[in-house]
Amino acid sequence: MRLPRVISNFAITADGKVSTRNHTPSGFTSDRDKRRLLEIRAMGDALLVGRGTAEADNMSMTIPAEDLRAERLARGQAEHPVRVLISNSGKIPATLKVFTNTAAPTLIYSTEAMPAASREELQGHAELHLTAAKTVPLGWVLDDLQANHGVRTVVCEGGPTLLKALLAEDLLDEMFVTIAPKIFGGKEAPTMTGRGGSFLPQTRHFRLKNFFVENNEVYCHYVTRITR
Repeated sequence: MRLPRVISNFAITADGKVSTRNHTPSGFTSDRDKRRLLEIRAMGDALLVGRGTAEADNMSMTIPAEDLRAERLARGQAEHPVRVLISNSGKIPATLKVFTNTAAPTLIYSTEAMPAASREELQGHAELHLTAAKTVPLGWVLDDLQANHGVRTVVCEGGPTLLKALLAEDLLDEMFVTIAPKIFGGKEAPTMTGRGGSFLPQTRHFRLKNFFVENNEVYCHYVTRITR
């Protein structure tokens, strides 16, 4: 089975942190990096985030830049990517911007643990997909996105729990990483795969495809050694 290509995009500090210990929104990079985030987001047919990131950043998950929307249309893509939320608990506030902004379809993949009240609130805002498994199988998500929504490329913007799950299932094809000249410090500040805990089933290997330096930041692009 060939699944969609999966790309992640993260900004980290020089000591490898994606946020502070309080999980404050990730606004510590330059305007150039914020533009680059949109350029990478515009590559995807679907934008994938975890519930925690959607809630912490409260983003609309759209393409606000008119030129990038025009480029997408010229490539035969929709103006905005399909918005995909992952949540094992299903406890997602219906007041988030992703639901009040109707520019693109929104899909939620969760488990049958989603409370009945949440199901009722969210049904009017998103298409729900629930699994009997305790955690959402990401291979199942990608397969459904390709088969039923025509998705060929997925861009993941976090958070660390979701990225770690993609790596655990060996589903990540490319990584864009911005290294910012800042130090957060502290063992409670999360890295790209969270605050620690269990190791991945095995080491995942990537190679550096290219990088450049601008605005005192390092922009890296990694790809897997084996392409699906």
